[in-house]
Amino acid sequence: MTTVAPRGSDTAIRQATRADLLDVFGIEKEVFDQPWPYSAFERQVGTPAFLVSETGGPVAANGEITGYVVADTIPNHRQPLGHVKDIAVRPDSRGEGIGAALLRRSLSALGGQGVRSVKLEVRQSNDAAMNLYEKHGFEYLRTLPQYYSDGEDAYVLVANLEDRDAF
Repeated sequence: MTTVAPRGSDTAIRQATRADLLDVFGIEKEVFDQPWPYSAFERQVGTPAFLVSETGGPVAANGEITGYVVADTIPNHRQPLGHVKDIAVRPDSRGEGIGAALLRRSLSALGGQGVRSVKLEVRQSNDAAMNLYEKHGFEYLRTLPQYYSDGEDAYVLVANLEDRDAF
């Protein structure tokens, strides 16, 4: 298991384990009005781009999970397409570069699986997320009307992973 820390932080990014699921699910419920079910996270355990951020340095003995990202690949003709499905950081840990570090590391994991482009959906009103994604090369592709159960539209954003020097 490889860990990577965001710059200037005592937080490590590592692959999620079954032991992390309660913390991840707790963050999901705290951050989102319409959280994923616990079973959705269970199905992602062991996938290369289900990552968590943990305070206390690399693999801390009693670290705290401060965020997570769930990304995977979907078939797309001969070339797999990456899909960032879910990303969240505890509200009291925001502004520390954790979301950016999680996103970079997930893009790197997807690139290691042969992915050349990645997509995601984001709420039209989520300016903070839009800013993060744009800084990481995501561009608007289209709008999905009434994508969310409350009727809000989603933007589909895509990023090309080719020709990137580093994540």
